Amino acid sequence: MMIANPFAELSALISPAVMQAYVVLMILLVIGGTLLDVMHKKSAKYFFEKGQTLKKLAKRDVKGAEKVSIALGTLANEVLASGEFENPDRRKSHLLISYGFVIFVVTTALQIFALPLAEGEGSAFMALLWHLGALMVCIGGYWFWFKIRVDVRSEGHEWYDVHLSDLFIVSLLLTVTFALVWSLFNSTIALVIFIGAATTLFSTVFWSKFAHMFYKPAAAFQKKVAKADGSRDKLPDLPELTDPSVKQRYPDIPEYMGETPPYMGLGIKRDAPSHY
Repeated sequence: MMIANPFAELSALISPAVMQAYVVLMILLVIGGTLLDVMHKKSAKYFFEKGQTLKKLAKRDVKGAEKVSIALGTLANEVLASGEFENPDRRKSHLLISYGFVIFVVTTALQIFALPLAEGEGSAFMALLWHLGALMVCIGGYWFWFKIRVDVRSEGHEWYDVHLSDLFIVSLLLTVTFALVWSLFNSTIALVIFIGAATTLFSTVFWSKFAHMFYKPAAAFQKKVAKADGSRDKLPDLPELTDPSVKQRYPDIPEYMGETPPYMGLGIKRDAPSHY
């Protein structure tokens, strides 16, 4: 069951051309929604103006090769490894959702654009990846929703307390959940919910957090460049604590402070956080 192209059987009811046109429409909706989001929030203008301001405060010029290195580091840490998450459970959940979603979407498009297929021509590997991607999103998504979600864990709200900010994760979970149900049990109701949830997911980019994944890496890159050129994102320089002038200005700094202070214990990390 999991090695059969689920859209091949559907092509008997819905023309492959219609399914392919739907995929193209969803891509256009994501692009349009993202552009509207950028225009509404003025994200591009903000990054440009901030970049120009930081450039005036820079203490050194970051060359092209160094910027490429910073960009690759951002790609490896923030994009591919979700290194910005301190909570290891939140990071694992995010990685499952991210990679599962990419696998699910890509294999959906590949399987639909491979239609029509003659009997026996379907790619078992592609179908297996499609089911695996959906399952990864389900594991990571429901783990996030019932165990990690900050509203539930730290603010005392119930798990079913849904707001507009939850539009992305809810529509995503409905999409992959009912995609699996439809594929495994050939349920018409599940198919209808799958299509409805997917349409909601890709057509509501302007109101959801979908667009966030596109400009979050840009913010991380700009922050690292600001650190490299000395502008430090408008933050003050960190003084050398052993400098006599610093000690004179800040007499409350203890004598033991320096480059290698002694181990002071876990502090606030003594208790692991139960939310992100």
